[in-house]
Amino acid sequence: MANKENRSLNNILAEQSPAQLQALGISLAEAAAESQALLSEVMATTQPQISSSKKADPFGMMGAYGKLGQSLATNPQALMNANIDLWMGWVNLWKDFTLGEMSEVKDRRFSDPEWSANPAFEFMRKAYELNSSWMMSLLESADEMSIADKRKAQFYTRQTIDALSPTNFFATNPAALKAMLDTGGQSLVDGLRNARKDIERGRGRLSISQTDETPFEVGVNVATAPGKVVYRNKLIELLQFEPTTKKVHQRPLLIFPPWINKYYIMDLREENSLIRWLVGQGLTVFVVSWRSADEVTRDYTWDDYIEQGVMAATHEVLAKTGSDDLNAVGYCIGGSLLTGALAYMAKKDDKRIQSATFFASQSDFTDAGDLMVFTDEASRASIDQVITSNDGIMPGEMMGETFNWLRPVDLVWRYVVDNYMLGKKPRPFDLLYWNADQTNIPGETHRTYLNDLYGDNKLSKGQFEVLGEQISMGDIKIPVTVQASREDHICPWHSIYRGAQKYGGDVNLILAGSGHIAGVINHPSAEKYQHWTNDGLPDTPEKWLAGAEEGKGSWWPSWWTWLKPKSGPEVEARPVEDTGLGDAPGTYVKMRLGSIAKGEKPADTYSEPSVIKKAATASKPKPKPASKPATARASSKSGSTKTAAAKASGAKKTAAVTSKTKTAAAKKPSESATAKKSPANGAKKPAASKSSKTAVGNKAPAKNAAPKKPAASSRKKPASRQGKSGNSASSPKA
Repeated sequence: MANKENRSLNNILAEQSPAQLQALGISLAEAAAESQALLSEVMATTQPQISSSKKADPFGMMGAYGKLGQSLATNPQALMNANIDLWMGWVNLWKDFTLGEMSEVKDRRFSDPEWSANPAFEFMRKAYELNSSWMMSLLESADEMSIADKRKAQFYTRQTIDALSPTNFFATNPAALKAMLDTGGQSLVDGLRNARKDIERGRGRLSISQTDETPFEVGVNVATAPGKVVYRNKLIELLQFEPTTKKVHQRPLLIFPPWINKYYIMDLREENSLIRWLVGQGLTVFVVSWRSADEVTRDYTWDDYIEQGVMAATHEVLAKTGSDDLNAVGYCIGGSLLTGALAYMAKKDDKRIQSATFFASQSDFTDAGDLMVFTDEASRASIDQVITSNDGIMPGEMMGETFNWLRPVDLVWRYVVDNYMLGKKPRPFDLLYWNADQTNIPGETHRTYLNDLYGDNKLSKGQFEVLGEQISMGDIKIPVTVQASREDHICPWHSIYRGAQKYGGDVNLILAGSGHIAGVINHPSAEKYQHWTNDGLPDTPEKWLAGAEEGKGSWWPSWWTWLKPKSGPEVEARPVEDTGLGDAPGTYVKMRLGSIAKGEKPADTYSEPSVIKKAATASKPKPKPASKPATARASSKSGSTKTAAAKASGAKKTAAVTSKTKTAAAKKPSESATAKKSPANGAKKPAASKSSKTAVGNKAPAKNAAPKKPAASSRKKPASRQGKSGNSASSPKA
């Protein structure tokens, strides 16, 4: 088989029999018919369901090239030197071609032996590499361009270079030509059929298939960590995962993933699941599963994500576990959200989150990588048009395409060649299945992300507002770990490092090998990559790396060394309470874009916010048995939470003191838990117009011992906010 695979194109041509040539001719005729059908289907779909910007140049590519031309015109010497280098390169190319000298192939796109063995293809490859180097050198000579304009010109030049690779054209791709001859033209027919399926899949847009999605099902063979949905509002489902150890650490861990993608990147398979690994360390793990935007959540704002996401989830985790506080994790944009929430909580003296870890998350966007090409003023205006034309929603399909085009060789052109030229069927791959499972984003939330964070960098400058309060990252005094990946093209580690310097407390930075996904999700058992640690945080990332210690394999164990002492003593593990909302992974994560477009809805049984009743437990005269853990969860029958404080009071206090405690609690029920605020009642909370957004339910989450009274009876919600709070439809359905 190896000899057959390494046959040259000339040898394959020479082996063709008359019957094979006849079969090839028949297949080419069939391919022509498929091509005509493809063209007809594209022309018939004149109005794709996803509306894009109507501008001819929505992201300012021509403007960037215009400035490039102006800069080169003011520096004729640099342009002359670049052209001389190009001319000398062509001279050397002809010389090597004449002498038959072969060069080493470094680009994996040209791995087929024909690119080195066949003089015509070798010349084509070398000419492409030479011209590519010349085009990029012109940009290096444009000294008069601003950093932003040069970044944009470099990005689009690289896109052009990658698109013009000879491997992307059927007639100049030896692998495609060999496949056509070996299969009698069937590969060409299959490739065109694959293209037709992808046009249909994209509802009028070419949606390139990266993997065979049919073998995968969320909750069946991906996202399978055992657990339950313990809380649901219109924005989040809160998942709690079953313990796998006899004892667990007292302080729970709450994870906020990005809403641009779904949480189960942390739970793809048992052997690489971050969630299972954390549970295995003896942690009580909660994860927020965000709802993909639809007509219910289309107008949700960044503040809604803070209130109904961070604050609501934090309140529920503490209510479910009986813990006074927790540790938190923010992944990518989930980390940016968490940073804003922590700064707000610090300003309100809210200490319910004791430590935070940030996975591949930026808070300073001064130099935020290639995504900055799409976040200048003109680009943001074009994206704003997209949101408006899609009824206030940023379509997940377009977000997915944007991220794919950040790495076009690996995520676009590779599949163009394999699927359409070689006629291959995509192979099943769980990571690519997750990558294709995109989410819609509320337009207002996305505008805040682009305008305030990427555009104006307000979060790191101390100019960002959360719930009506201007916040500062310097107010965050809790210990944090900041993880970055060395080859991350979405959140460059230099950018993450700059943000790490803005926190006001102790910062532990860990640098992992690989990129945005593989750098984060790297199970220790895989024994892949490496990581770097350094106890200091000098003024530049280069100094940090120079003084860092390199460790083999995953960075997770190093992080656990930091997190374990912050997780509290061990107590007896207990099963997850069944709240009647179903098993993990829940319903929000299962909503795919196609289903949402058809009008399908996830579960709409929403939870009422839990009430933490620490005062009631403190007045009990009898202590609980010592074997009971201090972090006992709230009982679904009694509605009470047994805490360590309750046990201590019952064991040590006299009946007279207990009686006094009861009397005081009865007189001032709201004062029994003022040390820990509920998400709706943080100190100095903005005006009542925000009260409806704190959690979904008929009751606003009161202070710990507040009576169960519907919020609507004491506080009238503005009509403009009722759609978000779900006031008229928030009671759990039968």
